[in-house]
Amino acid sequence: MAATITGVITALLLLLNTLILIGPMMLVALLKVILPGSRARQICSSVVMAIAETWAEICKAIFALMTPTQWEIRGVEDLRGDTSYLVVSNHQSWVDIPALIQAFNRQTPYFKFFLKKELIWVPFLGLAFWALDYPFMKRYSKAFLEKYPHLKGKDLEITRQACEKFQGIPVTVVNFLEGTRFTAAKHDNQQSPYRHLLKPKAGGVAFVLAALGDNLDAILDVTILYPAGARVVVDVQTRPLEPALWRSDYQEDPVFRAEMQQWVSDLWAQKDARLVQMAEQESEGSAQPAERAGSE
Repeated sequence: MAATITGVITALLLLLNTLILIGPMMLVALLKVILPGSRARQICSSVVMAIAETWAEICKAIFALMTPTQWEIRGVEDLRGDTSYLVVSNHQSWVDIPALIQAFNRQTPYFKFFLKKELIWVPFLGLAFWALDYPFMKRYSKAFLEKYPHLKGKDLEITRQACEKFQGIPVTVVNFLEGTRFTAAKHDNQQSPYRHLLKPKAGGVAFVLAALGDNLDAILDVTILYPAGARVVVDVQTRPLEPALWRSDYQEDPVFRAEMQQWVSDLWAQKDARLVQMAEQESEGSAQPAERAGSE
């Protein structure tokens, strides 16, 4: 019962935070459309990002007050707000987004997701996504393109046009390569070769890199672990982004497609091994107090 009450109060506080700040955000976003000149639009974009970062900081304070959590965040000491990043992370829980906020808010440019075009029609959220310059993408399936071959490449062109607003502006783009949250049932159904991860999808990250690769400076390889208790470990490793990762067409070039899939598989194998190591470290750390208590 107490947990339910806490959950309801937390949700209400988060909703209140959103309702209070979405008004100023919408106003500045409209000014960005109305005001002439790229400089004025850049200033408006910066103000919108500042409002979003304030919203995120208040969300962090609400979670800290209502659901105290012990955070261990590694590898963020050298991150910068004037650098563009691609974040790839494992996906285990709805807490993954608060974990990314905890790790990156005001450490990197405010992060963005590539969203399906249909989400712009979701009440309130669609407006917020538009105000935050989230890129809306339209992807055509292979079967669709076989039926309408004249539209080949049109989806990528639309997404690249949506990303033009990021030219010269630092950005952090988040991509969950697994495409869905991890569960044991999904893991078994996929026959995943990884112990703690689902199979990653190379096509999604290839699409992001094709649209935005030249604007990105580094990849932030994020591994999130939820040990027992109210504790979250976020491990961040900064990796270079090689231009070869977006040198060709993922759908049309089978050699390039195989190379991308191998790159993603290697990245995920390393992440899986890191999760095993992190879990072992947590297990050893939790066992030490008990051993000391027993010896006394």
